[in-house]
Amino acid sequence: MTITQAKRFTLDEYHRLEKLGFFNENGRVELIRGEIIQMASKGTAHSVCNTLLTSELIKILEGRATLRGQEPILLPPNSEPEPDFTIVKNSDDNYLSAHPSPSEVLLLIEISDSSLDYDQKVKLSLYAEAGISDYWIFNLVNNWLEAYSEPYQMSQGKFGYLNKRIVLSESAIALTCFPDLSLNLVKVFPKKSKY
Repeated sequence: MTITQAKRFTLDEYHRLEKLGFFNENGRVELIRGEIIQMASKGTAHSVCNTLLTSELIKILEGRATLRGQEPILLPPNSEPEPDFTIVKNSDDNYLSAHPSPSEVLLLIEISDSSLDYDQKVKLSLYAEAGISDYWIFNLVNNWLEAYSEPYQMSQGKFGYLNKRIVLSESAIALTCFPDLSLNLVKVFPKKSKY
């Protein structure tokens, strides 16, 4: 019996494949712990939340930080996820020289319906291990925001966050990176159809 092991890619190998045109322009992929992962397609609720959140974050940030939508971040040695939103420190070159690294990330946001389990387990562990201080999941299944903070390493070598806060869709939440700014979730969560 032959046992085979899947090929794990480094960031350099992944970037070489991109430059060679290995990935279909319409196919959305990301590199997670060395594996090339096909990203989940977006449902209508995800798209609506994405549009509303974009509008609100642009208004409240007003140039104090850079908002990146579905753009890569570098998590060496072998991950390059593309979160739905990343709020990063402003950069003189707008990150032309390199994608943002964990030290430049102020807040990571995922919008989750079909990807909820993956975002709560795989992505959460990945972001905590990278030292991302604040991670939000717009949970469209339960219609609330999950706000995670204070990454830590458990004794078994796994990573997580010490704090998890549930914020209902009728509430507002302050941005940890800018405590004087708050996001009204009523303006972000899609309205449920009455029919």
